[in-house]
Amino acid sequence: MDPSTSAGTFLLGDRPVSRMGYGAMQLAGPGVFGPPKDRDAALAVLRQALAAGVNHIDTSDFYGPHITNQLIREALHPYAEDLVIVTKVGAARDEEGAWIPAQRPEQLRQAVHDNLRNLGLDVLEVVNLRLMGDVEKPSEGSVAPQFEVLAELQQQGKIRHMGLSNATAAQVAQAQGIAPVVCVQNMYNLVHRDDDALVDALAAQGIAYVPFFPLGGFSPLQSQTLREVAGRLDATPMQVALAWLLARSSNLLLIPGTSSVAHLQQNLAAAELSLDSDVLAELDGIGRQA
Repeated sequence: MDPSTSAGTFLLGDRPVSRMGYGAMQLAGPGVFGPPKDRDAALAVLRQALAAGVNHIDTSDFYGPHITNQLIREALHPYAEDLVIVTKVGAARDEEGAWIPAQRPEQLRQAVHDNLRNLGLDVLEVVNLRLMGDVEKPSEGSVAPQFEVLAELQQQGKIRHMGLSNATAAQVAQAQGIAPVVCVQNMYNLVHRDDDALVDALAAQGIAYVPFFPLGGFSPLQSQTLREVAGRLDATPMQVALAWLLARSSNLLLIPGTSSVAHLQQNLAAAELSLDSDVLAELDGIGRQA
């Protein structure tokens, strides 16, 4: 049974995608900068993801920069008809690899064209505006100037659907006043539950929520409870964390990333992990303790 069947599907815009997707961020070099240590291994991960039933890949041209999108094109082009590639604009890298804002109209337009060129596409299925008011977490501020630029590119046929990343509920509402929002991509996991209300509000509207850093990202969460539950289920903590997200709400689309085929297969197997009500309650308690 592949992830498409095990995890179920959800509409991303007007495209049904498996709820267990793949995030391509880790395909670039260390620190998401420069080329991968093993290019053949990176290509193999992408091909294996699709072979396993994944049809939702998350990427950005500022991964590398350019490297990740070029790998996706080399591995998968011409693309399968059901494959949905989601990208992000709004950030860039300096010469040392630091993450910097790239939110001016000309930068956003250039980023869209860079994504089109490096992915080998005529139109981008979904483009997320990555907000950079606070790189670490959502922070309030108008998104109208940036989102209006993307709306213009949508009208020109360069973008089909749009979303937001690192956004607050107020920013989502403001963006929806400009153009439809089909997804929100924020940090969310067992411990970081600030978006609980937003997850539910988006679910009621049929909008996808795409959590990143399911185990805490650059500062991995430490949970004895998670480790104990994983041990009882003969699973890894990452698998349990992913399975909890799948159980949390039907509009959650997962994009765990890896540069290893073995780790990819391990992540995808989380879709087949069943969590009963007692286990879910135990895991929910991790967030309450935090």
